[in-house]
Amino acid sequence: MSDLWADQRRQRRQAVEPLAVRMRPRTLDEFAGQGHFLGPGMLLTRMLAADRLTSVIFWGPPGTGKTTLAAVIAHHTGRHFIAANASMIGVKDVREILADAARRLEHGNQRTILFLDEIHRFARNQQDVLLEDVENGLITLIGATTENPCFSVNSALVSRSTLFQFEPLTEEQIIEVVKRAIGDKRGFGDLDVRFDDEALAHWARISDGDARRALNALELAVQSHPQIGAGAVTGQITIDLKTAQESIQAKALVYDGTGDEHYDVISAFIKSMRGSDPDAAVYWLARMLQAGEDPRFIARRIAILASEDIGNADPRAILIANAAWQLTERIGMPECQLTLAHAAIYMAAAPKSQASARAIWGAMADVKEGRTIPVPRDLRDASYATAAALGHGKNYVSPHDLADGTDPMDYLGVSRNYYEPMPSGFEAEIAERLERFRSRLARKA
Repeated sequence: MSDLWADQRRQRRQAVEPLAVRMRPRTLDEFAGQGHFLGPGMLLTRMLAADRLTSVIFWGPPGTGKTTLAAVIAHHTGRHFIAANASMIGVKDVREILADAARRLEHGNQRTILFLDEIHRFARNQQDVLLEDVENGLITLIGATTENPCFSVNSALVSRSTLFQFEPLTEEQIIEVVKRAIGDKRGFGDLDVRFDDEALAHWARISDGDARRALNALELAVQSHPQIGAGAVTGQITIDLKTAQESIQAKALVYDGTGDEHYDVISAFIKSMRGSDPDAAVYWLARMLQAGEDPRFIARRIAILASEDIGNADPRAILIANAAWQLTERIGMPECQLTLAHAAIYMAAAPKSQASARAIWGAMADVKEGRTIPVPRDLRDASYATAAALGHGKNYVSPHDLADGTDPMDYLGVSRNYYEPMPSGFEAEIAERLERFRSRLARKA
């Protein structure tokens, strides 16, 4: 029996849908961004053109279109689309979805796409029920997550899927999305909406690559405009910069203190200091501090870099790093941002050398993996009664007893050059000293 009220219920549901839902792309041509895998000749485009879509995982920040693209793909391929949150379906639900997919394929030759949002929350028992039918092609799985699936999603699912990383939309792409919503009948195409370029630019910048935030701001700006009252439009709607600013809050940084952004941003910070770019280093520092990163963690990373990447090229670097760490511990935020910036800029501008780090890495590898080198007899402890009879310390000469304070003797017993100073900063002077020492040692041998 047909449902006489189905259309009415559907219309009422649609009437309360927010603009971001109404403006979801319906085709691949309407989809904005992700040209690195959805552009002409790119992998996902080729998969869809050849109708060879396999299970995939979409990974990226919120508002970049992961859910939308899954639905667009289902429509494009003519497959039945089922959407669920991985944390809210149980084994029974999975079995029912698989049974329905089997009937749909056997009786109507229609394949099924199962979209699982927050796939990193998919439990192993759910996965075990699903994996066989995913491998057999009964159902195509599209997972979505904001976390790196290589760390957060079960390896069995990752190994059976193609990963596509979503990037935040550019400011230009955000502006195009907003303009489309203003002109489209699903959006505000029936209204006389005018806007300043400054308003669009503000939304594009503050939304931080999240199209949903920009569309929510547009909707709020239009529907709260004085020209709209009691549901009736009484004139032209003009959106200026002030209105745009009032309709969107300050951007919330995408930053999880234990997730991908935590590791990606600290990596960029370290590499900027290592690469001698103080401007980039200060930006990434500000990004972490604004997002609430523990400043002590940042100070520790600066201290590590001072030894690992600068070392003896500038021996003052480790002193400054240590002082910055101590001051950060004592004064905290917000004042320690000055101390951390001071230290980060110094590290970026300092000459670089990994010679000290490579020396200890090489020595540690030899100690761990190579044959143990015995302590030469001349260097062994000679303080106890029978040491002299054993020949311990017999030929040892203290450098302090020599005119130039150096003794060209062999202190290791085998030929090893762990420390090779670089011709950078103060280490160039160290290199000259060691060259003189090693030359004297070679002549003595």
